[in-house]
Amino acid sequence: MGVGGHFWDLLKPYARTEGFDFLRNKRVAVDLSFWIVQHETAIRANARSPHIRLTFFRTINLFSKVLSQLSLTAVWFPRKERKKKIISSFGAYPVFIVDGTPSPLKSRARIVRFFRASGIDLSDLPVAEEGVSVERNLAFLKCVQECVELVELLGMPVLKARGEAEALCAQLNSEGQVDACITADSDAFLFGATCVIKRLQPNSKEPLECYHMSDIEAGLGLKRNHLIAISLLVGNDHDLNGVRGIGIDTALRFVKSFNEDDILNGLHEIGRGDMLQFQGGINSVGDFIPSSDGNSPKTKFPHCSVCGHPGSKRAHLKFACEYCSSSTTEGCLQKPVGFKCNCSLCDLDRKEKEQKKNENWQIKVCKRIVMEQNFPNDEIIEMYLSNHNGNFNADSAPHISWESPKTEMLVDYLAYHQQWEPSYIRQRMLPVLSTIFLREMASNPTNDLLYGQYEFDSIQRVKIRFGHQFYVVNWKKAASAIGNAMSTIPSEESNVGQEFGEHNESIDLLDEPDVPQIYFDDGFCFLMTDEDMELVQAAFPEKVAEFLQAKELKEMKSRRKKSSSKSGDTPENSESPGSRSVQLSITGFYRSSKVVCQAKPGENLAKNSENGSGSSEGKRKVSSPNLSKSVRRRLLFH
Repeated sequence: MGVGGHFWDLLKPYARTEGFDFLRNKRVAVDLSFWIVQHETAIRANARSPHIRLTFFRTINLFSKVLSQLSLTAVWFPRKERKKKIISSFGAYPVFIVDGTPSPLKSRARIVRFFRASGIDLSDLPVAEEGVSVERNLAFLKCVQECVELVELLGMPVLKARGEAEALCAQLNSEGQVDACITADSDAFLFGATCVIKRLQPNSKEPLECYHMSDIEAGLGLKRNHLIAISLLVGNDHDLNGVRGIGIDTALRFVKSFNEDDILNGLHEIGRGDMLQFQGGINSVGDFIPSSDGNSPKTKFPHCSVCGHPGSKRAHLKFACEYCSSSTTEGCLQKPVGFKCNCSLCDLDRKEKEQKKNENWQIKVCKRIVMEQNFPNDEIIEMYLSNHNGNFNADSAPHISWESPKTEMLVDYLAYHQQWEPSYIRQRMLPVLSTIFLREMASNPTNDLLYGQYEFDSIQRVKIRFGHQFYVVNWKKAASAIGNAMSTIPSEESNVGQEFGEHNESIDLLDEPDVPQIYFDDGFCFLMTDEDMELVQAAFPEKVAEFLQAKELKEMKSRRKKSSSKSGDTPENSESPGSRSVQLSITGFYRSSKVVCQAKPGENLAKNSENGSGSSEGKRKVSSPNLSKSVRRRLLFH
């Protein structure tokens, strides 16, 4: 949830949609609980263990190329050395964050939310013991543990937060350990996040919905302390109520009256009943400063009732005033309906009234705040401003590393939980395994095969998907592995029953990875996968050169063929209509047929006499000039 009062709607105008390049070589902290809740809500009734299924598919789909950029025993490099050691490729560095023990306030708010959703009277709400936290239900904790085991088998690092997962995500982001956070909990901004990815849509041209704190500061004029103040006023995960009678618009207008350094102290003073700071007015109306002598009566200047400008009506009847800009001497012009005088005196009076109105509104808001007990809650503020959200030493960065997937253990794990065939699991893992293989070949060429069975054969073509180019690579089954039936990777059609049959597990197009295609040619089995062009170039430069050379030769032949066709037909290269690959129009077809039939009748007679007078083709050609047009058409299609 995060901040209440439709907080995301307030930030929506400042969202960015980013392409896949935004995640290239980026380190991303993933709120694993957010993924699990999202997956359970989406396909709970349509799949077995949806949290395992979609966590596996989404990780493969979004981050399958990440392992290619590090060695199998990769470590967390210092920030200055990363650019030297990383090879640019598609993907990001995921760091999965799980929740720790929630605070007592979060536990009580969770109980209140449950009572509200169930329609139970809140008067029956049990009083939680002070300082006692309530864990999530055991079913959800089991889902979290299963997903942790899954991502660890995939080689992804997992960190556990002391409290909220989004708090540790935000801390890693603010300290520069990660470049973005993937979460839909708006509390991440309050914990210090600078970039939050709220929505992922992998199968689209711009799959990421990102929110940058710099855009929020520029657009709304709000900083971190302002956002904390808004959450205290409208409610948050630790206090669902906030201040009664204050919505998101009122809170936004109120906190913008303060500087970032003064807003939290100002709320403390207001909560204690000290509202003297509003008596003099807050600089919110053009920095207007009222007159020093507030008790002295204001001098009223007369305005003409005809034109509305300063001066008496009697004087304006004789001569027009300077504001009317009239060239006649018959007096001033009649003021229109809704006229407002723009003289300095009237403008000053309007500013004073506007400031007084604003002061009264702010005092009204302050009175609502004073009515709340224990406002603002210092425990919530300290929680948002804390920089100790992880189970590690605050003085040193956490140790984060990426490792190679434990393939066989992962196959056994998914076969047990999802009841998938091992061949089906290996097929879905090939995008990761092929990228690891290419990385190894680029850094230290070996004779090892892809997954111990397939060797790099050739590049088939260039594929463009959502504006990004990939090489479609052909992997050839090695002769030594042809007889290994246990590891044969079946086609996608043969696994449809495994995925959809007994358990009716529907495919989510947003999370299903690309399945390698399989085909057979000349007795050999081939796989086709989409690979990063730069990585293939680094691993197999000779194959890339061979592909580019063949492609250039093919383009040259195509250009020559086009140029010859544009130059026109000659007696040497003229072709009959039947031998042309391009279909002619019906008019051109009959015209060309007529030319062939009528050309050189003497030669046709000689040929027909040699072949015999009984030839039907010879009879058509000989008699075609003397036959009607309709008869010749019927003979052509006979």
